[in-house]
Amino acid sequence: MPGDDNDNIAKLAEGELLQSLRQIRDYLRDDCKKKWDRVLPFCDLLFDRWEKAEYLGFGQGSSIYDSSMVFGAVKVGEFTWIGPYTILDGSGGLTIGSYCSISAGVQIYSHDSVKWATSGGHAEYEYQPVNIGDRCYIGPNTIVVKGVNIGDGCIIGAQSLVNRDIPAGARAWGSPVKIMNNLDDINGC
Repeated sequence: MPGDDNDNIAKLAEGELLQSLRQIRDYLRDDCKKKWDRVLPFCDLLFDRWEKAEYLGFGQGSSIYDSSMVFGAVKVGEFTWIGPYTILDGSGGLTIGSYCSISAGVQIYSHDSVKWATSGGHAEYEYQPVNIGDRCYIGPNTIVVKGVNIGDGCIIGAQSLVNRDIPAGARAWGSPVKIMNNLDDINGC
């Protein structure tokens, strides 16, 4: 039957493609392990973090992992690192400053659908911009909700729920976030 020949050709092509992809993966994985002593997901081995950041219009020297999702109007300053598996929701506007570290799993939202869902779809989604200053560290798996402003030089601890503004130089963590102290010398912390 003619269809059987096409199926056999497709299976052969898939097998060859899979074999080629495995060879590429092995080469890139070994090279990354040798150079940086790390093993990354295949997509992050294939795609350059700095190239993605440049494509998104982020500042010079900034990087963002391929596994990160970016929606809407997101502006990022210079030399900011955005870790893997992050969500940057700029549908209501999102600005992240320079020299920031946005850790793995961080989710930053500039909208929510709470009233839409609880009204059975009658209310609109709500949007408010989020602003994160320069020289901020946002710990792993932190969630930042719409309308929040985080000042320059802040440290936000891991797994925090940032549902209020954080003043410049503050250390804050928790769910919901609590300010633990202000730093006089941001560089000395």
